[in-house]
Amino acid sequence: MTTQVEYARNGTITAQMEGVAKSEGVDVRSLLSSVAEGSAIIMCRDGKPAGIGKGLRTKVNVNIGTSSLKIDPEEEVRKAIIAQKYGADTLSDLSMGGDINNIRKKILRNTTIPLTTVPIYQTAAQIGLENMTENDLLRNLTLQAEDGVSSFVLHCTDSATLNMLKDKKRILGVVSKGGSITCAYMTINRCENPFVENFDKILEILKKHDIVLSLGNTMRSGCIHDERDRAQLEEIRKNVELAKRASDAGVQVIIEGTGGHVRADRISEYVRFHKKSSQFPLFVAGPLPTDVAVGYDHIAGAVGASMASGAGADYLCYITPSEHLGLPGTEQVREGLIAFRIAAHIGDSMKYGASESDRGLAMKRAELDWEGQMGFAIDSERARELAPHEGPCTMCGDFCAIKIMKEFGCVNINEKEVKNGGISNAVIRNKNTAYKTR
Repeated sequence: MTTQVEYARNGTITAQMEGVAKSEGVDVRSLLSSVAEGSAIIMCRDGKPAGIGKGLRTKVNVNIGTSSLKIDPEEEVRKAIIAQKYGADTLSDLSMGGDINNIRKKILRNTTIPLTTVPIYQTAAQIGLENMTENDLLRNLTLQAEDGVSSFVLHCTDSATLNMLKDKKRILGVVSKGGSITCAYMTINRCENPFVENFDKILEILKKHDIVLSLGNTMRSGCIHDERDRAQLEEIRKNVELAKRASDAGVQVIIEGTGGHVRADRISEYVRFHKKSSQFPLFVAGPLPTDVAVGYDHIAGAVGASMASGAGADYLCYITPSEHLGLPGTEQVREGLIAFRIAAHIGDSMKYGASESDRGLAMKRAELDWEGQMGFAIDSERARELAPHEGPCTMCGDFCAIKIMKEFGCVNINEKEVKNGGISNAVIRNKNTAYKTR
């Protein structure tokens, strides 16, 4: 199969590129150039492709999937449907319990947005950490590729980097589940990382199906007191090397980094370091700028994510209120997704300037047009539930500031712009992707 990056390097504009360019409001030739150089990727599904990277809106991924302690395939499908309904750009099926193959196929049947997996999860769950082999890993990776997965997360740490971690005491060691499984496999078998050792074989599988390689963030910090160390810096360096190898082989690639728990004053610095290290899109899990928001980690995570996005991160992995506590339900999936869509929107306003959808909502607010505001709200259903049908809100009642200022002529309002909404219908339809500049 010819991959999107190979098409781009040949100067061929694909249907997927045209679709992304149209939905993002960017020039397709500019997008082609970014894909060709690896600074943007297009994650494909038969339904809707997702563009991630340079000049594009910050994307949000939603994790779903069973665990060894909670197996309800139908609920995971409901979560997938909820995630797509409320604007997730991509899904990740992280199932580690039940009939994993069937769960993945059900999710694929019920959604159209790109789907990511972490292949070592299924291998470890079905065969066991102490029994799985290199061949098992490659066999499972091939099976998932043939099912139509859009992206794989592979944790490619090596023994030297793992030893750096052993030399430095952390409060929390490796908190990446896929990274910890990979490290345990290396330790049990006294071997190097099987994904690195078989990297060329894996690239052949990825290229055959145009699957995006996501290089995992094994060495991320698990609390804000575990600061960036040699192991993290070495992982960044080696992930960049592997990303270049993948890109040279015609495989699209993103790099995970600055995830986990990071002090608020260092998030922007760490993201900029990543972006200076390579041109590849940066995928960030969180980051959480505090450890004490348990039960509200989606809020804390959204704060960190807005900082990361504004500093240049291209792709966010959401966090739910259940983070660190348990598997989320459908409503928690929705809450976490909306929180991170807000974070992405704020980050994009920092990167690209204030969006026209914010202006549009402000114009409708100036008219006290409640239903008009709903057309621009990120979660219009929740906003509609809380809003009055007409007149001022119940917080201000008859003493609404907007109403008072207009009645007594205390402020000069552009009535003509307010009346026509100051914004086109096209922006309303594309309410969360309309930015002044790219």
